[in-house]
Amino acid sequence: MYDITIIGCGVIGASIAYSLSAYDLNVLILEQENDVAMGTTKANSAIVHAGYDPEPGTLIAKLNVRGSEMMEDLCKKLSVKYNRIGSLVLAFSEKDKAHLEKLYDNGVKNGVPGLQIISGDEAREMDPHLTKTVVAALYAPSAAIIDPWGLAIAEAETAVRNGAELRCNAKVTGLDQKEDFLVLHTTAGDFETKYVVNAAGGWGHQICAMTGKEEWKAAMARGEYYLMDKSSGSLAKHVIFQCPTEKGKGVLVAPTVHGNLIVGPNATPVDDPYSRETTLAGLDEVAEASRLSIDGIDLRQCIRNFAGVRAITSESDFIIRPAAACPRMLHVAGIKSPGLSAAPAIAEYCVEQLAKMGVTLTKKENWIETREQIRFKELSQAEKEELIKKNPRYGRVICRCETITEGEIVEAIHSPITPCSIDGIKRRAGAGMGRCQGGFCGPRVLDLIAKELKKSPFDVLQDGEGTKLLISETKGGAAE
Repeated sequence: MYDITIIGCGVIGASIAYSLSAYDLNVLILEQENDVAMGTTKANSAIVHAGYDPEPGTLIAKLNVRGSEMMEDLCKKLSVKYNRIGSLVLAFSEKDKAHLEKLYDNGVKNGVPGLQIISGDEAREMDPHLTKTVVAALYAPSAAIIDPWGLAIAEAETAVRNGAELRCNAKVTGLDQKEDFLVLHTTAGDFETKYVVNAAGGWGHQICAMTGKEEWKAAMARGEYYLMDKSSGSLAKHVIFQCPTEKGKGVLVAPTVHGNLIVGPNATPVDDPYSRETTLAGLDEVAEASRLSIDGIDLRQCIRNFAGVRAITSESDFIIRPAAACPRMLHVAGIKSPGLSAAPAIAEYCVEQLAKMGVTLTKKENWIETREQIRFKELSQAEKEELIKKNPRYGRVICRCETITEGEIVEAIHSPITPCSIDGIKRRAGAGMGRCQGGFCGPRVLDLIAKELKKSPFDVLQDGEGTKLLISETKGGAAE
């Protein structure tokens, strides 16, 4: 019998698991994919929003600002890449300037620090590649960029180190309500639990329906992106937004914590959270919009296109409340943008709500709240030499684009949550993140996974289920 079961291990589920792992609780995390951070968490803008956009008084506003305040210290504790670079919301007309005033007023009411409305010339002094059509901007110094899947993985790993149990490939298919506990039916078996947290993202409405009552309707949207080569990384010094519309915050241009430039997203309504395809029309829309903000974007320098689906619902605010027809379930749904920014505050708020629902919270005496990750290329020369003396595998570079060593990859393979795919290593260690997108290092990473986990290379996946790379052997015995 588990005390609490969390359904879903994106950044929200992982944040909740991390926070709950500080207490004497038997926590289970159920994830339907073969790894954590496989949904919206690995396909988003990677931004920590300042908090000027949400309407004052909403849960989104409260948790966005609080999450932004918490994020930098959390990332330091967990060795997650984070950089507070600030953001600019651009105005191209008098109508846009009036909207900046509204955002400024929102931000002041929400408690966002340091907001300023500046002229177009002042904005270009801060970010020289802004177009001449920019007439004003809202500057928010507290905005930041982050590694979103890195945060989710770090929190999930730390929760596991603290005793939480993670079950991947465990899709929830139904539930039964007993007198003082719940039974969750999954593709990995049945699990008894006293309480459930529904953090299933785009599938949250399906989990809600299992309680016998539909509380909201899904209204998901797909957003498409360009990820640019590092040669384009200096085109923006801040997160560059345009004035938001009814579709969302619009197309942004921003540096990433890995040194690239990200451009996107658009917003296309979809019915399926797996609708992650990119389209010519969608990417053209993103390209056209981005050129309003930044001069000199050469989209031929794109190294990858991708899309993510936002878990939008028919309710405008975050949904964090006990289920209407299941008092032992806490819904954490509709966590659209700025959900990543709010993640640590959402977790904090969920712990408070669970306590109100009857969960007994007793702090652990020896809670592990930190995690260290070695990034070889960021070490000094002396530190590199000392590390190689201790472990020669750190002296062998596997990913040339990102200077990722064999030692880092092996460390990732044997981490608390064992990755089963090449992209699982990519998200943990960074191998394959560079210009060639794994064209050189991919086969070597596959070989390392197979050898370290003592499994056939034919069973190593590129990413999710059904993505095997090797299907047969040649007559000479080589895989193909």
